[in-house]
Amino acid sequence: MAKAPVLTPQAEDFPRWYQDLINKAELADNGPVRGTMVIRPYGYGLWERMQQEMDARIKKAGAQNAYFPMFIPQSYLTKEAEHVEGFAPELAVVTHGGGKQLEEPVVVRPTSETIINEYFSKWVQSHRDLPLLINQWANVVRWELRPRVFLRTTEFLWQEGHTAHATYEDAREYASMIHTQVYGDFMTNVLGIDVVLGRKTAKERFAGAINTLTLEGMMGDGKALQMGTSHELGQNFAKAFNTTYQLQGAEREYVWQTSWGVSTRMVGGLIMSHGDDNGLRVPPRLAAVQAVVLAIKGDDAVIAKVREIGAQLEAVGIRVVVDDRTDTPFGRRAVDWELKGVPLRIEVGPRDLENGTAMLARRIPGGKEPVSIDALAALLPGVLEEDQALLLRQSRERRESRTVDVKTIDEAIEAAATGWGRISWADLGAEGEAKLAEQGVTVRCIVAADGSVPLADDQEGNVALVARAY
Repeated sequence: MAKAPVLTPQAEDFPRWYQDLINKAELADNGPVRGTMVIRPYGYGLWERMQQEMDARIKKAGAQNAYFPMFIPQSYLTKEAEHVEGFAPELAVVTHGGGKQLEEPVVVRPTSETIINEYFSKWVQSHRDLPLLINQWANVVRWELRPRVFLRTTEFLWQEGHTAHATYEDAREYASMIHTQVYGDFMTNVLGIDVVLGRKTAKERFAGAINTLTLEGMMGDGKALQMGTSHELGQNFAKAFNTTYQLQGAEREYVWQTSWGVSTRMVGGLIMSHGDDNGLRVPPRLAAVQAVVLAIKGDDAVIAKVREIGAQLEAVGIRVVVDDRTDTPFGRRAVDWELKGVPLRIEVGPRDLENGTAMLARRIPGGKEPVSIDALAALLPGVLEEDQALLLRQSRERRESRTVDVKTIDEAIEAAATGWGRISWADLGAEGEAKLAEQGVTVRCIVAADGSVPLADDQEGNVALVARAY
């Protein structure tokens, strides 16, 4: 009898494969309240590495980290009509505290534009206070009707940036810089996902924004996932909260603002972009564990050698774990590390010691080969970079091969059954967008004819990317 697979094959049931992998790779569990999740240590390690890489880029962009309360007076949200209308169905509202009914209900933070603007209005007085660039790492709550771990949860972790500028041009340029140099660079060069950078349609725009820039990734099943967004808020929130600055004379002007964020949804995107039927495949630049050195048997010489190899790899900057748990069968340990997607496994047993070699297993391209133990420290940094590049190349090839040019709504719906469709925005328009939505297909973003991000929805030559999405 054939041995049952560890994971449901992707081709058989992609959503079940996704859930199996989260469980078997020990990434997360469902929380006790519907729609919440418990992120397990290995899954949280992926998020921590994402935080580290993102935080460095955000700080390089000039933003400073701060923290704002998670409880927001309900009256704050009502100050910007479009914003409160957009978030109303997702709000969690606290009406009682300390055994008493509150004088004013408080909302559990769904996003922080309102509370941050309350303080921006105090902190910004003159043009010398601008630009004001703030970021916070926090949790948010949005009551989710169709939860899926990492992708859509009632509570999730994220960073949210909020900025105030003296001019529209400064705000627009900053939102674009976050979109490309922070988010685009991270997702392409660290996550290894070939995201498309584009502009959201008016229908898909963030509630209260005048423009939303997005990064869309194609998952392994051809569906799209919004990986992050950067919004131009114009002066909508500034007017609602009277956030103004004094010009060089006595005249005052409303600030121009941006907000932008990415979340633990990126962990879901990582799984669905790179995972295969054997488990995760973690990009080496992201991986908390880039290499694991496994002792095949509990031989004293083997144990000493795997620890020595671990120290040598650590000395050349590789994030390494030594697995000398020989009371657990080797095969089980190897499968567990494969499920977790660690890029490299270095396996050492008594026979390997005799030959002066170790067995190198590469998770991303697959395959094993013997390698001289003495050569490992010099060889593996280059191997990791090769495998990083391979993941990005595979992501790009999948997106390109499963994106087709279409001319009609029916053709767009057909394309979205297995991938993405590209259709002229002039031919589609808002009316066509509504017809697609009736069939569960959305316009993920608008791009210029040359693939760049357009400055306006109606720019000549704009193309809409349409797909089914998570």
